[in-house]
Amino acid sequence: MFKKWKVIGLLCVSLFTIHSAAEAATLHTAKSGDSLWSIGMDYGVSVLELKKANGKSSANVNPGEKIKVPGGITAEEEELLARLVSAEAKGEPYAGKVAVATVVLNRVPSPDFPNTIKGVIYEVSPTGYPSFSPVGNGTINKPADAESKRAVKEALTFEGQGYGSLFFYNPDKATNHWIATRETTTVIGNHVFAR
Repeated sequence: MFKKWKVIGLLCVSLFTIHSAAEAATLHTAKSGDSLWSIGMDYGVSVLELKKANGKSSANVNPGEKIKVPGGITAEEEELLARLVSAEAKGEPYAGKVAVATVVLNRVPSPDFPNTIKGVIYEVSPTGYPSFSPVGNGTINKPADAESKRAVKEALTFEGQGYGSLFFYNPDKATNHWIATRETTTVIGNHVFAR
């Protein structure tokens, strides 16, 4: 009998925890001019996640509408990603910075890469070198510029859309020619993006 009550108690605690986690999502009251895109940029959450959480098929919202905003990445992950973008895409156009952040975000759900932003950024290749040169040369430790921070927010908002790029490289600097065998998805500035 004790086991039965213990199991029921655990189920109740589990249900309460799940219910509390669902309630922990931020509730945003839409203002005039808001869209799921602008809300996503404010909170660092993808438009696709916002549509799903709110049962919407379009990105339009009405003033006064209550929008559930699911949790996004942590502030620490966002800052790390911005520092990588700042170091990796310095001197590149804004779209290239967004695309670099998107590559990292695309790798997280891929079975071929670690399943966290930090894991992807600090991954070491089979040859023993960091996957991203700023990790190896230490420039990832420098503060991110404002444009890189904004590019990360945009990449988070855009997450789940686009070309599915998993790699990028500068053909003038690349020493591993394997990367050139990957399917090119787009070229922005000095970077070739591929999957």
